Amino acid sequence: MALRTGISSRILRSSSTFALRSMSSWWRNVEPAAKDPILGVTEAFLADPSPDKVNVGVGAYRDDNGKPVVLECVREAERRIAGNLNMEYLPMGGSVKMVEETLKLAYGENSNLIKDKRIAAVQALSGTGACRLFADFQKRFCPDSQIYIPVPTWANHHNIWRDAQVPQRTFHYYHLESKGLDFASMMDDIKNAPNGSFFLLHACAHNPTGVDPSEEQWREISYQFKVKGHFAFFDMAYQGFASGNPERDAKSIRIFLEDGHLIGCAQSYAKNMGLYGQRVGCLSVVCEDEKQAVAVKSQLQQIARPMYSNPPVHGALIVSTILGDPDLKKLWLKEVKAMADRIIGMRTALRENLEKLGSPLSWEHITNQIGMFCYSGLTPEQVDHLTNHFHIYMTRNGRISLAGVTTGNVGYLANAIHEVSKSA
Repeated sequence: MALRTGISSRILRSSSTFALRSMSSWWRNVEPAAKDPILGVTEAFLADPSPDKVNVGVGAYRDDNGKPVVLECVREAERRIAGNLNMEYLPMGGSVKMVEETLKLAYGENSNLIKDKRIAAVQALSGTGACRLFADFQKRFCPDSQIYIPVPTWANHHNIWRDAQVPQRTFHYYHLESKGLDFASMMDDIKNAPNGSFFLLHACAHNPTGVDPSEEQWREISYQFKVKGHFAFFDMAYQGFASGNPERDAKSIRIFLEDGHLIGCAQSYAKNMGLYGQRVGCLSVVCEDEKQAVAVKSQLQQIARPMYSNPPVHGALIVSTILGDPDLKKLWLKEVKAMADRIIGMRTALRENLEKLGSPLSWEHITNQIGMFCYSGLTPEQVDHLTNHFHIYMTRNGRISLAGVTTGNVGYLANAIHEVSKSA
């Protein structure tokens, strides 16, 4: 009996050692992930003790004191919501009221598409979540398709379609020398893509370049899409925040709709309502008829179910309260215009300061571009010099967030840019 007990003990010890060794090796091959190029800038900025440091990498609005802003319309909506509602789950498709109001922003108050119930739409986790839902939808129902993405684009676009396992191609967009739109090359790529290709388009305030097609160019793009039978998926993260006018910022989408395209659209309230942390957005897909819209929406909900089950409620309530009340909506339109105007004002100030310093370079592109970001034309080496010698932080592609520029630091920023670029 003692012998048998001893053998059993050794077996238990041996199996325990093996189990511990196996468990300890489960994650042995996991390497640290590369730092996000945008979030890494903020981390470095926060670690810098210099009193002169400037962060023009952040993709969030700041006031002229460099402080985060909560809109008054948002504060009022929160006051109305507080204590009046329960915390029950939303449906998989999210807040019906929020989605209804959001579609009006993108497609128009009197849109026949809305009246005819031809739009399949669900609440999403801001613009990122809307893009990811669509990417998975594309993979599931057009498994042999690819997505054409502009060069450059917001870096996360590549991550989203990659993780949805949709093959990616690129098309020309930004012209390096002119610091504007490479329209001719873009049109060539649209013409040469296989018929029925998927294209990712920025509806307004292209990120990171701030370069948008003109209205006439959008009409030519739409026409060529129709000739080729391409599908346009619009990422609209900056409606209202680009020009200060939500109707003007939705012009690209309206042109495509006028031409009869069945488009997809990702919308977000991070920028234009300052609801960054609330993750409020919407994914919509225009369909042939109501029956098709019902089917598409049901499939979008099925994709969302194992991802996050249903979206959060608080941000959706804020949006629907603001857009559903005429007075609050009027206040929001006033506040979003004020944000856009400040950004536009900082563009002008930065260009003027550079020109006053006698820079031999043209800085017209600063005021020709639109939205939160300015694609400065600075090289990665010049950006490194700005960081190392002037404590100015931005992404290495030279993208400047105008939200981080203030009347207090614009002169310092201009002088630093002038110093690193005057020998270029």
